[in-house]
Amino acid sequence: MNVSLTPELEQLVHLKVRTGRYTSASEVVREALRLMDERDQAQALHRNAMRQRIAAGMSSLRAREGVDGDGFLATIDAELAELERREPE
Repeated sequence: MNVSLTPELEQLVHLKVRTGRYTSASEVVREALRLMDERDQAQALHRNAMRQRIAAGMSSLRAREGVDGDGFLATIDAELAELERREPE
């Protein structure tokens, strides 16, 4: 497989190898792909958890066991803010 990188990314790969933590450019790319996969899996787990919470909330509403909407939205806003704080730019 042959991969084309921007000059900036190519410099980053070479820098990572020069630090001694990685022995080759291939090792840097493999690590980056592993980390990307881990992030994607974590995001999928979070999405599934949110879907389950939404489903539970809808079920609660159907059973006329409603919750305080403003409090619920404040909780969601706080969780989203925490996720945004954790995500790399």
